[in-house]
Amino acid sequence: MRKSDYGEIVKMAIDTIRSNKLRSGLTVLGIVIGVAVVIAISSVVRGLNDQVMESITSLGSNLIFVYHIQPFSLTRPTEEMRTRKKMTFEDYEALQGLPHVRTVTTGLRYTDPRFGMGTYTVKYGNRRVKNTILEGDTYTWKDVYDLSVASGRWLTQIDEERHSPVIVLGSDTAAELFPQGEALGKEINIEGELFTVIGVAQPRKSAFSNGKNAEDNLIFFPWSTFHKLHPELQGFWISAKATSQADLPKAMDEIRAALRRVRKVPPDKPDGFEVFTQDSMSDLWKQLSGMIFIFMFAVSSVGLLVGGVGVMNIMLVSVTERTREIGVRKAIGARRFDILAQFTLEAITLTAIGGALGLAFGAAITWTIPAIWSSLPASMSFFWAAFGLGSAAAEGLIFGIYPAWKAANLDPIESLRYE
Repeated sequence: MRKSDYGEIVKMAIDTIRSNKLRSGLTVLGIVIGVAVVIAISSVVRGLNDQVMESITSLGSNLIFVYHIQPFSLTRPTEEMRTRKKMTFEDYEALQGLPHVRTVTTGLRYTDPRFGMGTYTVKYGNRRVKNTILEGDTYTWKDVYDLSVASGRWLTQIDEERHSPVIVLGSDTAAELFPQGEALGKEINIEGELFTVIGVAQPRKSAFSNGKNAEDNLIFFPWSTFHKLHPELQGFWISAKATSQADLPKAMDEIRAALRRVRKVPPDKPDGFEVFTQDSMSDLWKQLSGMIFIFMFAVSSVGLLVGGVGVMNIMLVSVTERTREIGVRKAIGARRFDILAQFTLEAITLTAIGGALGLAFGAAITWTIPAIWSSLPASMSFFWAAFGLGSAAAEGLIFGIYPAWKAANLDPIESLRYE
């Protein structure tokens, strides 16, 4: 080869890979696995991100939450936070009638202290539902969260004032206990007392699932009735809806001022409670998903690194095996650049094929995951697909340049003598 014929170089590189299919396949196996894992993990994280953001957005853009600590944080609570006075029903009453607050609600939720979740088993006849959440809310809960009933009616102020033994069932709870849809008017024994079903709530979309939502396996009580059932529960969760999104900062300031007044917080002391919006939820999720992705990306990078080392090793072996060929090519006029280009292109082509196979496997995994686990969404990203292919090709350049340089610098006379 007397001058650079790049078409011939490409053809020779591809022919070399084809002539060693098994070795080439084993060489890029680490790259295939690494790229497939990157694609699969990024797809799952992206799918979860979209679903969580959609769920948070569905709550509305003008919601305000009040709790004695910030629950959506990865940092450890300070001693001051742990000793704070919990929110009370009087705190909720103090927020009534604020100028920029349309409506406000509060509630308590029963959680088993052993598991930190609702683990009550509801029974009706020979049917039962496990892990049911018991929750007592004021009648304005539906107005703040825009909840509606599929049948029957919601809890009213009269139910609350009279401590009425009535309940509204979550959609999954009702479906399990009354598959024929005959829930209304039925009496359910809960902790030794009978409660009449007056409504069945509409299903709610879950932030972390395409399937059943844990929030649909729930029983709503009037707050006063629930408090009588569980007087030991403390720590109210207060939710408010501002008159508009534009009025959100004003509503938050009014809530903070009203609570400082009713809780008798001195002017020189911090609030002793937290006022926040759904942005805190999205920020927490972004932190969690970012940490998960970084960890999984680091794990998959090990596969890419191992694959790259394998490519370098095989290319060095190839240079040794083809020493005599290199000498012949140099003897008939091939330049050092021609040899360098050929071996570098072989490495890049090899890893690019591995990247393409990894992309195909990653896409298959992305499609398979939601089909097998409906609770785990996945959405493939063009950016990460391009990143996977690009990183695989870049590995061929990085790990293939040294073997190519070694081949290009072989002495032609010594190469021709090589056996």
